[in-house]
Amino acid sequence: MTNTADNTARIPREMTVVVTGASGRTGSRVARAAAAAGLMVRAASRTTGFDWWDGSTWADALRGADAAYLVHPSDVGAPGAAEVVGNLAREAVGLGVRRLVLLSARGEDQALPTEEALHASGADWTVVRAAWFAQNFSEGPLVAELRERGELVFPADEVREPFLDVRDIADVVVTALTAGDRYTGRTLTLSGSRLLTFGEAVAEIAGATGRPLTYRAVSAREYGEALVGFGVPPEEVAGMTEIFGTLLDGRNARLSGGVREVLGRDPRDFGDFVREEAAAGTWRP
Repeated sequence: MTNTADNTARIPREMTVVVTGASGRTGSRVARAAAAAGLMVRAASRTTGFDWWDGSTWADALRGADAAYLVHPSDVGAPGAAEVVGNLAREAVGLGVRRLVLLSARGEDQALPTEEALHASGADWTVVRAAWFAQNFSEGPLVAELRERGELVFPADEVREPFLDVRDIADVVVTALTAGDRYTGRTLTLSGSRLLTFGEAVAEIAGATGRPLTYRAVSAREYGEALVGFGVPPEEVAGMTEIFGTLLDGRNARLSGGVREVLGRDPRDFGDFVREEAAAGTWRP
C-alpha cells in the first residue's frame, strides 16, 4: 500500500504543478494539498489570465511547469471537452509538461472521448474517475435549495451513490502527480465509503442541522424544464440532463477501492463531512 506521506517525502521541493480550476470545488483542494506537500502551485484560472476556451493563454500557464491537474470548466463529458482537453494536453507535452492528471466522472459514458483524447496526447497521464461529490451538497446550486427552501429537488429517484469527499480526490491527485511512474497510464476510480440515496443523504443533513429538510425526486425532463425556467441555456440543459440520465441510472450504486489503493486508508465518511459542514453553518437559513 502507498500513502501520501510516503510519496510526498520523495517530492523535489522545486516541483511546479499547474492547477486548472484552482478556485473551483476540486481545484482549490488540489492546490491546497499540493502546497501542503511542498509543491510549487501555479493557479490557472481566468483571474491569472488562463482561459480554457482561448488556446493563446495556455503556454504562459504551462511553460516551465513539471505537471498539471486538468479539470474541464463545464464537465468532462460536455460537448467540445474532448477537443479542448486534447489540444491543451498536446500543448503541455510540447512545452515539456508531460505529467498530467485529468479529473473524470465515474460511469459517465460521455466522458470517455475526453479520456481518450488525453491518452492520445503523448502525456504521462493518469485519469481519476470520481463518484458524486459530497461537497455538491455544501457548495453550488444544491446548497441554496436546502438552505433557503428546506428541500432538495433532483432527478435521482432512489438511486444509491457512494458520495465522495473532494478532499480525498485532492489527496489522490497529489499522490498521482508525485509518485513517479506508479500511476502513469492508469485510471483510478474513487468513491466514498458507503452507499446512500439522495433522500438518505438529505436526512443525514437534517439530523445534523436539526432542520426538517426533505428530498423530492423528479424526472430528468422536469428538472431540465425547471433549469430552463431559471435561465440556463437550453443547449446546456440538454447536455446536463443527458449526463444525469447516465450517472443516475443505478450503474454507480457500488463502491470503488481507489482511495484505499492510493492512500492506504478508507475514504472520509459522508457523516463526518455532514457534521463538519453543519457545525460551520453551511445549511443555516
